[in-house]
Amino acid sequence: MKRGIAAAERNRETILAEIRRLTAENDGQPPGIQTFLKETGIRRGDWIGRYWARWGDAVRDAGFEPNELTPRHDDDVLVRALIEATRKLGHLPTRAEFDLERRRDPSLPHFTAIVGRLGTSQTQRAARAVAYCEAHVEFADVVDIFRKRISQRASTPAEDPRGDRDLIAGEVYLFKVARHYKIGRSNASGRRGRELVLLMPEKGEMVHSIKTDDPAGIEAYWHRRYELKRKNGEWFDLDAADVQAFKRRKFM
Repeated sequence: MKRGIAAAERNRETILAEIRRLTAENDGQPPGIQTFLKETGIRRGDWIGRYWARWGDAVRDAGFEPNELTPRHDDDVLVRALIEATRKLGHLPTRAEFDLERRRDPSLPHFTAIVGRLGTSQTQRAARAVAYCEAHVEFADVVDIFRKRISQRASTPAEDPRGDRDLIAGEVYLFKVARHYKIGRSNASGRRGRELVLLMPEKGEMVHSIKTDDPAGIEAYWHRRYELKRKNGEWFDLDAADVQAFKRRKFM
């Protein structure tokens, strides 16, 4: 259960005590930084640069060894996970579908890793899967699903440089008013930005939008990524590096 700790009490010893409490409640497994924030309400700014430079240092001071980082999956692990999910569903999974499978089986890689390494479009990922299936006879039963996806794309005009324009269901946008940013989603490209301009009491600007076939899932990804900088609802206090990270993405 999340505990509200007053700002005046967010000192070094309180933070260490909270780490020990959460570790005891989790069968000796120390909390990661995101879990710690959600369970205690203590912010990163309450300790970083004040007591410790890194979260791992705080965990060690509490008497524990930090959790090991999740190992980086190689491409074979990623493509096999995609193939198995496709076999189960009977079609290439969307991000939301794959995330649901991962909730059932936490050993599966993150969908973000699959997109980052196998391709940002379903056609690109299908091509990687076909090559793998052709080299591994145990996947002969599923290869035609990937070939069909590729052939569908080949018969569609190449209007979008990223491919799979027919799969783009909307966008996730970054909108700025004064010094704060709103991360939201829309199923109608451009329309939500114009609506926000009209609704906001202060002048705002549409900073950038990311095309996606899963607006809800991609919006949730950016909300989680900037959780520590959330001010209220979908509004965040972002710095220049955060904004640039968002603007680097054209399609997810």
